[in-house]
Amino acid sequence: MVAADEHKPDMPRPVRRKSGEPRQTTRPPVAALLFAQSDRPVAGDLDGLSHASQAFAVTWLDDATGQAELFCDGLAFDCCGLAPGAALRMDSPIQQIALPGAFVAADHALVTIAAGSQLGGAGQLLPVVRMLVGLVAALGALPGLRAVAWLPARLAMSPEWFAEAIGIWLKGGPFPALALTSLVRSERGLASCGLAYFVGQEFVFAGKDGVLCESDARGAVRLTDWLVAHGPIDAPRTVDLAGFGKVRIEPDAPGGLLAHKL
Repeated sequence: MVAADEHKPDMPRPVRRKSGEPRQTTRPPVAALLFAQSDRPVAGDLDGLSHASQAFAVTWLDDATGQAELFCDGLAFDCCGLAPGAALRMDSPIQQIALPGAFVAADHALVTIAAGSQLGGAGQLLPVVRMLVGLVAALGALPGLRAVAWLPARLAMSPEWFAEAIGIWLKGGPFPALALTSLVRSERGLASCGLAYFVGQEFVFAGKDGVLCESDARGAVRLTDWLVAHGPIDAPRTVDLAGFGKVRIEPDAPGGLLAHKL
């Protein structure tokens, strides 16, 4: 393991707190790394990756509980579920992208990442989310990683698919709607899942005249991009979505929107 004073000069490291001090995490996890139970990383694995990659620093850890604080781009993030602490599991069904058909998320142990409590309500701001997903991508180098989950969207994906999707965003490309939100077919149309994490609202995309067609999935993704960029809607309005056309959006219920193509 590289000594602490051998880091790159342009990556200053905060002073590590004493390991084992009592600490409570107060924000719910946002992302999770999925491992086989036998492959769960220990705190030392994070420390080694931190020094090797220079992408983050480990500023606090408790081997017994499997908790750590990770410092990245000036912000702190909470990490839970490390071995030998208690294993964390997925507690409800989850959609999957670019994973083997036999993959079962609930059979895997989770190592979770959350914005640090010092961020308060700022954890959902896009600049903070960008830092968090960049940290998750850096943790993708941990051996034995099977999948990455974005928990607000109830979505699991292969590490490679996640890294490619968010990598484009981190380089200035479009918001990765397919990696950080999801769509679920409902009786009323295509329902978003996870969008509320960014704008406080979810939508149902009903299609033209209430009938869905194949292109409406693209329209729902374009609408997600638009809402993330422009924020919540509090009154009916018509928007022109690039590459799709005009869509009418109306508040439907508290925290809900109803949209259809014109």
